[in-house]
Amino acid sequence: MYDEELTTIAQQIIKEFGEAGFTIATAESCTGGLIGGCITSVGGSSAVFDRGYITYSNEAKSEVLGVKPELIEEHGAVSPQVVSEMAIGAIKQSGSNAAVAVTGIAGPGGGTETKPVGLVYIAVATSDEEGAFVEDFNFADMSRDEVRRETVKEALEMLLGYGLDDPEED
Repeated sequence: MYDEELTTIAQQIIKEFGEAGFTIATAESCTGGLIGGCITSVGGSSAVFDRGYITYSNEAKSEVLGVKPELIEEHGAVSPQVVSEMAIGAIKQSGSNAAVAVTGIAGPGGGTETKPVGLVYIAVATSDEEGAFVEDFNFADMSRDEVRRETVKEALEMLLGYGLDDPEED
């Protein structure tokens, strides 16, 4: 169902998070559950994948993840502030060790001059840190499916890069 590259990253997540005894939650908007689907497409995922939240609407982001409506109104649903709160909310709601969250404009419509189609924000939060690590991506000139696929890839890679404790800090 998922291509070899995504499956390989998901396998690595399951291996590394499993070895650490960590659990994962996802909070997805523009990917509509594809990140959680990719992780759970790999055998053994139940050892690390706790739950996923698909919060497509602004109301869902607020009701399920605790994102303040004022934050959405001030910055927009597609913003670093909102994606950060989505990841933190997924940690708080699930009790997982790490969470990855995504929000963006997959297209083909919905973009603006300041927030074009292909703009995606991804955040990773961990239970032992305050705040979240956020990156922005511009997947311009891609189809809706390509934007969503690239978002899944980058989210999985960020989860690997920032969701586990840094061994040098131990």
